[in-house]
Amino acid sequence: MNSTRIKPILCVVTSHPIRGDSGEPTGFAMVELTHPLAVFEEAGIPVEIASIRGGHPPIDFFDLSDPVNDRYWKNKRFRDELAHSLVLSDLDPSRYSAVFFAGGHGTMWDFADSPAVQKVIREIWEAGGIVSAVCHGPAALVNATLSDGSYLVAGKKLACFTDEEEAEVNYTKVVPYLLASTLKQRGALHRPASNWSENVVVDGRLVTGQNPASAHGVGQAVVSQLNVDQAT
Repeated sequence: MNSTRIKPILCVVTSHPIRGDSGEPTGFAMVELTHPLAVFEEAGIPVEIASIRGGHPPIDFFDLSDPVNDRYWKNKRFRDELAHSLVLSDLDPSRYSAVFFAGGHGTMWDFADSPAVQKVIREIWEAGGIVSAVCHGPAALVNATLSDGSYLVAGKKLACFTDEEEAEVNYTKVVPYLLASTLKQRGALHRPASNWSENVVVDGRLVTGQNPASAHGVGQAVVSQLNVDQAT
């Protein structure tokens, strides 16, 4: 793979800080950003970080016992890029080879109805790029439509945080909708695995993962897809 020829991957995180009416803080799941980032950077692919509102996004599941999280948190460049995350609506989707949506419960409140999210997905997809997401990140796909008005996920295999996992963490009554059920209503072919097990599903240029354990694998699958695209 000649990574110097590949346009950057756009990594998008939530700006939403509160878990519904619970009053509990939330945001993006750190591991679901850092693990794919590590894969992208190891492959030599440039990365940019954006959020819905820009600036420092709220962080959930902040676990520095995870060595990848710890390494990135000690990295000044990463900390600066995160603190100054780009405003998604300001960006030109044609600049990117792929978009990746990290999870975390905050995504359930600001990804699905964001015009910027929908625009980035549609334009990157229709330009032949890769759309990817992990855990709650596929909330970005809930209302993502193509230029013909059809849902991008219709008829496509995907993975996401399952209703069963949501029940296990006791948030089924807190989230505004159940992600897996809603994506199935949009025509997605949901491919779940057992709770908390790694599960990455690739359907053409759509790459999705079920939960935090799937974040690294989603990164690998995106790099693999870019490699295929570069070779053709």
